[in-house]
Amino acid sequence: MSTSTSTSASAKSQGAVPTRSFLRWRIVDIVVASVIGVAAGLIFLAWNVGYLGPKALLEPLLPGIQGLLDGPWLFAGVLGGLIIRKAGAAIYVELLAAVVSALIGNQWGGFLTLEAGLVQGLGAELIFLLFFYRRWSLPVAILAGAGAALAGGINNLVLWYAGSGPAFTIIYLISTVISGAVIAGALSWVLARGIAATGALDRFGSGREARVRV
Repeated sequence: MSTSTSTSASAKSQGAVPTRSFLRWRIVDIVVASVIGVAAGLIFLAWNVGYLGPKALLEPLLPGIQGLLDGPWLFAGVLGGLIIRKAGAAIYVELLAAVVSALIGNQWGGFLTLEAGLVQGLGAELIFLLFFYRRWSLPVAILAGAGAALAGGINNLVLWYAGSGPAFTIIYLISTVISGAVIAGALSWVLARGIAATGALDRFGSGREARVRV
C-alpha cells in the first residue's frame, strides 16, 4: 500500500504536475503580464507616431521594405511569453498592449488595432506551443518574433495592401519577418534576461534561471 502510494506520488511529481503547470495562471502571473502589456501599449503609442518618419524615407527606396518597421509592434507578446511562461501569455500581453493603443487612440481605429494585436499574439503563441512551453532559448524567441511578424504581415497584406503585386508581397513579408525576428525576438530575449538578472522575476521560472546562471 505504502509502496503504491509512493510510486503514485512520484509519478505525479515527475509527470502530470510539470506538464500542466504552464496552464495554471497565478495572481502574480496576471499582474505582471498586465504590467508588461500596459507598458508595451505605451511604447506602441509612441511608435504609432515615431514610425512615420522612417516610413517616409524607406517607402520610396523599395516598396514593401517598410516592413522593417513592424518589429516594435510585435515585441509585447514575445516578451510576455518569455517572462510569464504560461499558455496564452503571448496573446494576452500583445492584445492588452493593443487595447491600450486603441483606447488612447491611433490612426487605425479600435477594432483593427485589437484584431491586429490578437493575430500577432497568436503568431508568437503558436511558436511557444510548438515547443510545448518548455524551451525559452534565444532561437525560440527569434522564431516567436518571426511568427508574430509573419502572422501580422499576412494580416496587413489582406487588410491594408490588398491587390499588391508579388514583388511587394515578398519584400514586405521578408522585411517584417526580419524585423520581428530581431526586434521582437532577439531583443525581447535580451530584455527578459536583463530584467531577470535584477531579481524582479524571482517568482518566475525566467527569474530563477537567471539566478542559477549567476
